[in-house]
Amino acid sequence: MSVAEPILSARALSRHFGGLAAVNGVSLECTTGQVHAVIGPNGAGKSTLINLLSGDLACSSGEILFSGQPIQGLSPDRISQLGVGRSYQKTNAFLPLTAFENCRLAAQSRQRSSMRFLRPARRDEETNARAADALRTAGLGGREDARVSSLSHGEQRQVEIAMVLATQPRLLLLDEPLAGMDAEESARIVELLRALAADHAVVLVEHDMDAVFAVAQVLTVMVEGKVLESGPPAQIRASRAVQEAYLGSES
Repeated sequence: MSVAEPILSARALSRHFGGLAAVNGVSLECTTGQVHAVIGPNGAGKSTLINLLSGDLACSSGEILFSGQPIQGLSPDRISQLGVGRSYQKTNAFLPLTAFENCRLAAQSRQRSSMRFLRPARRDEETNARAADALRTAGLGGREDARVSSLSHGEQRQVEIAMVLATQPRLLLLDEPLAGMDAEESARIVELLRALAADHAVVLVEHDMDAVFAVAQVLTVMVEGKVLESGPPAQIRASRAVQEAYLGSES
């Protein structure tokens, strides 16, 4: 069987803040159908890496290829238009609006003409259908009219993922989507991530190790801005270097 080509390839990425190398020579790949988790202690450079991949931060050096096309140096909105969606550590939805209204705003970003502001958004059947489908995919069917401020923390995170899906991405960059969740909410998001990976490439930054090992096919461990080790879950679990630096030695 042929090996699928990676949709994302990051090569020797670095980002310096003065004399600090927050990300230092990091390389990783992710293919469609795969969850690639990035783990490591606080301050390891994981969120900075996501910011580099999404264009929120410029690289000091290195290369990012998306579908074979270099994207480093492009603006975040241009990278998003190419098919890269991301979520943030803190919920980024508009709390006074409904779940559907939030998703419709995200879906409107994919409209081909800027002149559509001349017609009411509620009449745009294509955009409305995309928003509704994103909510169903994120597990919020039937919650379209609920104001985000009234939803549980876990549901708010689902709304944010639905907003990302409404932009029709091929690559998802998810920064700690399980943060602050209880066990039931976490289990629900893990199932959602499994479902999303069927049609997307997913780069996941997460501290919940049970969730990470349950859903990821590849793990990259970062420490002090560098890659300590990268490989399948069994390899990472068995790694003495990873145990000593992050997971905790079993000896």
